[in-house]
Amino acid sequence: MKGDRVEIVVDAGDTTRTYEVVASRAGRRVETAVRRGVVEVSEVTRTGAVVRTARFMANRVLALVEQPVPREDTSEKSGRSARPLRDVPEA
Repeated sequence: MKGDRVEIVVDAGDTTRTYEVVASRAGRRVETAVRRGVVEVSEVTRTGAVVRTARFMANRVLALVEQPVPREDTSEKSGRSARPLRDVPEA
């Protein structure tokens, strides 16, 4: 959702660097993935197309902070409570 952002703090030798990936337009979101020693943070459209990607070596990443935009709860807005989820027995 527009405004969602992820901050990545990376060890750069004698100092740290901070990078940000922000969902810049409506309908976009930010996704994170850790694969084979690489941290990927991508801005993705509604259809799943990747707009941009930031890649970092996992052993250099000190912190990965996801900061979602505060959203309104629809159950409070409509005046009725949300139905509780049912427990599904395991097969």
